[in-house]
Amino acid sequence: MERDEKIDVGEPLAWLRLDEALRRESYAPSGLVASRLAIDLCHRDGRIREAALEQVAGDPGLLPLLVVRCGDWVGQVRERARELLAEALDMDTAVALAPLILLFGRRGRGAFAIDLLDEVLRRASREQLAPLLTRADRAVRRHAHRLAVEEGLLSPAELARAAARDPDTVVQILCADAALAAVVKTGDYDGVLAPLLGARSPRARATGVTALRAAGLPEQAEGFLGDRSGVVRACARYVVRQHGGDPLTVYRGWCSGGDPVPGAVIGLAECGERRDAALLWPLVSHPAAAVRARALGGLRTLDVVDVPRMLPLLDDPAPGVVREATLALLPSAGLVPDGPLMERLVGGWPKGWPRHVRVGAFRLLDARGGIVRLRAAVTVLDDPDARLRAWGAQVVRRWHPEEGMTPGDAEVGELLGRARHLFSEYVLTRRLWEAGLGG
Repeated sequence: MERDEKIDVGEPLAWLRLDEALRRESYAPSGLVASRLAIDLCHRDGRIREAALEQVAGDPGLLPLLVVRCGDWVGQVRERARELLAEALDMDTAVALAPLILLFGRRGRGAFAIDLLDEVLRRASREQLAPLLTRADRAVRRHAHRLAVEEGLLSPAELARAAARDPDTVVQILCADAALAAVVKTGDYDGVLAPLLGARSPRARATGVTALRAAGLPEQAEGFLGDRSGVVRACARYVVRQHGGDPLTVYRGWCSGGDPVPGAVIGLAECGERRDAALLWPLVSHPAAAVRARALGGLRTLDVVDVPRMLPLLDDPAPGVVREATLALLPSAGLVPDGPLMERLVGGWPKGWPRHVRVGAFRLLDARGGIVRLRAAVTVLDDPDARLRAWGAQVVRRWHPEEGMTPGDAEVGELLGRARHLFSEYVLTRRLWEAGLGG
């Protein structure tokens, strides 16, 4: 650059001229040129972005910005970027750029890059596509598995293992369904059933259980009647019935034995009758918390709720049991005495009641409505748990007098006064006026 050459940076093409001048200098390092190009590719002037595109070829470090420019709002920039990306994208760069392409594909004008990526990856071998099948990016794994299924790159056994090990539900369902569809045609279930039946994913296990009938092994489905997942239990019941068995009889036998697995307890309620509650009531005092919780859930499912018998379970040391007892009692919240529940809102663990007990009590008091709801909400404003305090504050802000309340109740005024920091003066005045305390 000549010493007397001056560039007015206020001109529209000033940055482009500056870059060209720098590139003419023999001492300009390549890193500086690349960084200037990166700036130009992100410049607000479309003409500068378009001119910078011509310098991108041969620099893999700038390919991510080329992907971004494929969705440029300027047509000339967008079309030229797409031409260059189509020339530069090969198998190696496609694997490296896949996360970025899929991310920008969600935006407007991003479909071109995804279609180009698919075109390249569909020509990939299983070994070339393998890195994308295990990427940490969930969207990349989904896309790669979908392509692998469509192109038939994975065997049924490999699909079954993918369904069993992948943490993403979409990949689990995609691979499990593909594996099952493949083996139905061939009748060869070797290497497919074991991974599916032992998978942590309920969807994968359910697919495996369903396949037991087609595989000629329906008797194995009985072992999944007590599965921890409801969808697996439902599939197992279907297979057992198709084989001529009676899941209800199996459930009754397990629950009458006194030490059933939790899945068997709720399974009995899922297909049982109201009279089966006689088998569930003894289990609400079972030593295992999971069994007690499922027994309460089963009684709720059968619509068999006995308020006096369930009240002691609101103090259970297991949060899951208290949660199930609360859910069972919510429709009958008006029959639950509010005095003992209010006592459980006072103090925190270890001096007072545990958090899960206080939460259960508050849910039941909140369901009562009226002044009982306001009284409970104001009480938990001093709770040691931040989330319970926030819940109480939300209830107080939304509280309004209900039909049947006595107008001018002094307790309402006292409670609203304790919570006045939650309202503006205008809103507080309105609440008092609605409660008949306008004076």
